[in-house]
Amino acid sequence: MASTLVSRFVTSLTTKPHPSTTPQLIGRIALGAALLFAGISHLTFARGDFQAQVPDWVPADKDFVVIASGIVEITLGGALIVLGRRRIAVGWIVAAFFVAVFPGNISQYVTRTDAFGLDTDAARGIRLVFQPLLVLWALWSTGALRALRRRAR
Repeated sequence: MASTLVSRFVTSLTTKPHPSTTPQLIGRIALGAALLFAGISHLTFARGDFQAQVPDWVPADKDFVVIASGIVEITLGGALIVLGRRRIAVGWIVAAFFVAVFPGNISQYVTRTDAFGLDTDAARGIRLVFQPLLVLWALWSTGALRALRRRAR
């Protein structure tokens, strides 16, 4: 079963994507713009807030993590906007990035770290709910979900 799922996933990366719908195109560009903005904010005006979010258990300098993740966000945001034929692969990579940073969001909730105006447990908890939606947004807007479903048939 797991090997079948992996096979479908790999095939979805190499399959020619269906044309995007207008809502998907708008969603992909909006997500790309949001990632570009977030990445730029990592490197400039929100650097301290992002450093506060890096969990203490991460074995790297917090500033390095913030700079590196900012560069990744800028790269992914740009790729979402200009991607073209490889949009399915980019969708999976963006989704994986959102999964990879999720432990930092959980840490912010558990340690009650204030950053970005998230100064209550409720605000930090709401943010946790939206992280999986970002994963789905990346997969839907790039056609990755459709490609995976198409391969499942």
